[in-house]
Parts: sequence; structure tokens; C-alpha cells
Amino acid sequence: MDAAQQVHEQFLAALDGGTLRRRSNLGLADVGLAPARAAALFHSQMTSRQMDRLSRTLQGRGEGFYTIGSSGHEGNATLAEALRIDDIAFLHYRDAAFQLHRAGRVPGENPTWDMLLSFAASAEDPISGGRHKVLGSKSLMIPPQTSTIASHLPKAVGAAFSIGIARRIGVTDTPLSPDGVVLASFGDASANHSTALGAFNTAAWAAFQGTPMPIVFLCEDNGIGISTRTPTGWIEANFSNRAGLHYIACDGCDLVDAWRGAAEAVEFARVRRKPVFLHMKTVRLYGHAGSDAQGVYLSREHIRRDEARDPLLASAALLIEEGVMTAAQIREAYDTIEATLARQAELAIHRPKLETAEAVMASIVPPKRNLPARPMPTPAQRAALFASDAAQIDKPQHMARLISWALADLLLAHPNAIVCGEDVGPKGGVYNATAKLHQRFGSARVINTLLDEQSILGLAIGAAHNGLLPIPEIQFLAYVHNAEDQIRGEAATLSFFSNGAFTNPMVVRIAGLPYQKGFGGHFHNDNSLAVFRDIPGVVLAVPSNGRDAVAMLRECVRLADEEQRVVVFVEPIALYMTRDLHAEGDGQWTSAYQAPGAGAIRLGEIGQHGAGTDLAIVTYGNGVFYSRQAEKLLAEQGVAARVIDLRWLAPLAEDALLAAAAPCDRVLIVDECRVTGSQSEALMALFATRAPGKRVARIAATDSFIPLARAATLTLPSRDSIVAAALELVSG
Repeated sequence: MDAAQQVHEQFLAALDGGTLRRRSNLGLADVGLAPARAAALFHSQMTSRQMDRLSRTLQGRGEGFYTIGSSGHEGNATLAEALRIDDIAFLHYRDAAFQLHRAGRVPGENPTWDMLLSFAASAEDPISGGRHKVLGSKSLMIPPQTSTIASHLPKAVGAAFSIGIARRIGVTDTPLSPDGVVLASFGDASANHSTALGAFNTAAWAAFQGTPMPIVFLCEDNGIGISTRTPTGWIEANFSNRAGLHYIACDGCDLVDAWRGAAEAVEFARVRRKPVFLHMKTVRLYGHAGSDAQGVYLSREHIRRDEARDPLLASAALLIEEGVMTAAQIREAYDTIEATLARQAELAIHRPKLETAEAVMASIVPPKRNLPARPMPTPAQRAALFASDAAQIDKPQHMARLISWALADLLLAHPNAIVCGEDVGPKGGVYNATAKLHQRFGSARVINTLLDEQSILGLAIGAAHNGLLPIPEIQFLAYVHNAEDQIRGEAATLSFFSNGAFTNPMVVRIAGLPYQKGFGGHFHNDNSLAVFRDIPGVVLAVPSNGRDAVAMLRECVRLADEEQRVVVFVEPIALYMTRDLHAEGDGQWTSAYQAPGAGAIRLGEIGQHGAGTDLAIVTYGNGVFYSRQAEKLLAEQGVAARVIDLRWLAPLAEDALLAAAAPCDRVLIVDECRVTGSQSEALMALFATRAPGKRVARIAATDSFIPLARAATLTLPSRDSIVAAALELVSG
């Protein structure tokens, strides 16, 4: 028999035969749970169960997709009862009962209809617009999660941390209440994931130092991850005595004990403002998902023992013994839920679906916001801000100093903006790009984090959920690979899977790219941007000089603030302190600092130096520096070139680039990233398809990691290799 049908018939038989048994001797009065609320919780549990059964039926008919059931986990509804509606909840995929119960507390919500639209992948699904079967609701403060294998835990920690930060910096108009609590739920298998362990550690690390961290980690322990068993006692042994993390255990299969644990956990987090690990024992009644048949890897006896722990059996027994409902009333309610859902399902499967690529992609880029006019900083405020730099601010400076001044102006203009990352505080960053920010704005707005890139990006995503404008820093480009899923799987997908209802705008500053000769090897000289370029919706900016860096950073913050974009801003390390272009002391790579409003560079605006028509050199970042040097030598040999600075690598400004290169019959692409997977591949394809009459060549870094010392630049384009490639192209 089908597992869902077996569990269903077992429940009906026990209900009709009077064989129901409670799981504990605790009663409703013992834990302060009112009979009416207990009945409401049980109704949510029954609805969740019937939704599971129906989703499997729809999938069998080809009308439903990607089924992950909540059966056996219905105890999580008690968290929806214990929390407030405005407490944000990052949910496990088995938490349908939570969403149903929270919706039941809000007048006008129709959660079953909304979920059925999601099951049927209808374009009218109010959370994903037909893009995925997800739990989520804007009105219920439940951001959608698409694969909650712990990837949502860092941003939950960030959201909890942001509540205290918002209070400290005086930002009051935030989605999360000053006394709010954050919920993050997950399974016992996910608790072993490095992302989860980093989130637990970050929360405990903060709490250990007295930082407010009002979060409930709900571990729904069903003892198995797909087919791999969790060792008995592992979760308790691992989490019951962690510094800074308060541990509470409860039985999720027993409504009374689950409520006790949930109420205690929420009260502790709300009053103490400290993290709680709520270990809720549950049971997985069916296979992992879809067609997974657990009989392949679990014995019949094990499956029957699990089925005997069905929380609906215990909840029904409790309510009957307490006199809240009779068996007949429970049966009537259960059957009514089934019939109602069946009628709704037949309507839902006929609702409109997504039918075009444009419709699918419509929510990749978030909707723009109509922001009220923000008062601009006064000249007196800016003068006070830069008092210690007054003697230098009108003189040409290198890129690192200009970036630090731009960040100071941005923090002054945006009271909700924060800078966060390792060593960004008093030290001013490894390369001094955040110099004096901590001194000027304090530790609540310039936040020194622990060494964990997942937590840094999670802090940014969570803070954005709370209305802050985060500017996180990743210390080196190579380090982002430790946490790239926080950008790819969390930040960039949120607007897409919520149909634009949820966004997490931020500007991720990353020091990177090659050409450092004496420091770090490949971990500090990473020349690959492919990890960002193929993520839909992410803006990738790479300035080549200080003046552009200031203007582009301001545009990046505008994109995040007004257009809710996720932006990656890569700062070429080798150009941070560069002053000279052609000869020592010429100062041609420095710039005077332009005040806000001057010299704007908008998304898609490319740069150009020179107007030669013999050759167009298309490049970015360090490539601009070396191409400018090459341009001078080429001119001495009679080749008139122009250097086109892409500035924005994603989205690529194709029309603007083609227009800038139009007067030239020959194009040389100079790419400091590797031949394989570099921007040059896309550029070659662009010119081949849209400008087929041009002769196009490229020079890129070889497919190698970068060594140390003098050998560091041997695999990279150089001034001389650019000149040689240009002469060959022109002479050919």
C-alpha cells in the first residue's frame, strides 16, 4: 500500500476503533495551552496532513510537482502559535503546518488555496508566481526557501543580529520589531552541514560577547537524512552544551510537550535576546520526497514503529481525553478538510501557468522602489566628517583612499547603511579601503565580523530583510568561494522565487584580481569572475581607477537602495595604491575626490580613452591599466587605438560596447581572467554574432593558478604582450 494511504487508514482505524493513546501524561492545563488553541493547532495539523496526501495525488496525475511532505512534522505548528505574526520565519521544507497555523491567526488569509496554486505551479501562486513549490508568504513574514539544506541559517542569524543593530543606530522603521524573534528551522541531517555549523557558531560567538541574538534554531529531528540515519543521541550530544547556545528538547509528536518546548524557547529568545536550540523530536512518515520509497533502505519493522509515532494519533487522543473534541467531531473535521481541499485542487490545476520565457524571468530583477526624498548631508556635515582629511581631500589620491572617502560619504547619506566584514573596523581593512570608517561611525555601523564568509554574507542578507542597506566586504576574491552559495542560492534567487515580494539588496565589496607580485599566491591573486557572471540578476562591477571606483560605488549603492539589486563590486588589489601610469612620479593613475553628485557613472555606461580607429582594445580592471600603457607604445609605432573600459561585466552593456568599437575594424580583447571561463569568451561570441565583419582577437591569462613573487605575472597579459598582439592583429 502507498505509505500515505497506509498512515491515513491507520489514523481512521484508530479514531473509529477507540485505540488512540496519548504520548505523555501532561495535560493542556499543565502547559497553559487553552483548549480552543489546542483545537486550532490540531486543525492545522490535520490540514497539513491532508495537503500532503493531496499533493501526492496531484503529482501522480501529472498536475503536481516536486513533493516534499510534512507528515510527521506537524508539531512545528506549535512554533506558529508561540511566535508573533511579525516574527520572521525562515522555514524548513517540512513546515507546512507552521504556515497553515500562522495563516489561521490572520483574518482574510486563504493558505490552502495559495499552497494548492503552488502545488499546481500556477502563475497565480502568490509567493513564487508558479516558479517553484515553496512555503512562503509576504503577509505572514515567511520568506520562501527553495532548498533549506542549512543555506538559510546564516541569513536568519543576520536578521536576528540586525534587530539590535537597527536599534543602536536609530533606524526605527524596520520590518522586524525591536523585540522580535527570528525562527530558523531545519532537519537533523542539515545540522551537520558546514553552513549550519557556521551559523550556530556565529550566533553563539555573538551571544557569548553579550551581543543580542534573538533567534530560535528549530531542529526537527526525524532521525534520518534521505536514507542516511542520524546516530542516536547525536543532536543532543552535539548541541546541549554549546557555549552561548541555550538548549531545549521536546517531543514534536506530542502536542502538549511540543507546545511546552516552543513556548519556552520563544520566551527565552524574546526576553533574554539570546539564541536557543530547540531540539524537537519528529518522525518522517513517508519517504524523503516524491517517489522515494523508504522501504528500500528501512525495514518494515522500523517503518511500523515510525507510523506508531504519528503526531495526529497523539493529538486526537489528547483532545478526546481532555474533552475538547469527540472522535466523531475529529472524523468529521478531517473528512471535511479532505473534501474542501479536493474541490479547491480541481480549481487550482486549471489556473493559468507561466507560458513564456519573459514571464519566467520577470522577477529576476526586483521591482524598483518609490523612495521618499532623503535629505542630503549639508556642507557642514561633510566638512565635519572629513575634518581630519581636509589637507588631502582636494589632492589627487590612489584608489584605496578614494574608496574609503566614498564609503564615508555613503554612510553619511544613508543612515541605514552598514559596512561589515573581517578587519573592516579599527584596522581599516587589509588594504586600508575602510580607513577611519569605524572612527567616524562606530562599531554598530562598521562591524568587525568573525572569520567566516558565509556569516558575513548571511549578515548582509538578513540585515537587508530588516530594511538595512548592507555593504559587506569579502577580504579576497578567492575567499568568496567558501560562501558563494549565499550569493547564488540565497541572495540572487529571493526576488525570483518570491515574485519580487522579498528582496535582499546589498553591495558586496571584494578585493581581488591578479598582478600582486609579492603576496599570497593564488589565494590572494584569484583571476576568475565566472562565479558571479552566470548568476541571473546579479550586477558585477569592476572599476579600473579611483575616479571610476568612487562613481561606480555610488551607483552600486543606488542600485541596491532604489532598485533592490544584489551587486558585486570587485576592487583590483594591484591598483589600490597605484599612482603612476607611464613613468615614476607621473601621478596619472591618481584622481581628485569628487563630491557626491559629480561625475556620475550609471549602470551600463562604459569608459573610453582615445579615439583611434585602427584598433579597439576592449578590457576592464587591471587590463585597462596595461592597455593604456600599450596604447602609448602603439601610437609611437603609428597605430591609433582606443581603450574601451567595460566597467560593468554583468549585465554586459552590449549595445554601448558595439557602438564604441564601431569605428574600428579590428578589436583586441584583453582579459586578466583565465582563457577558460573568462569574460573574453562572451565577448568573442558577441562580436562574432553581432559584428561579424570585424577581425577580433583576444589575449587572456593562461589556465593556471597564480604563483608567488616575480613569477606572479608570467601567466597574465602584460603591456608588452598586449602591444605584440595588437601589432599582429593590425598588420594581419
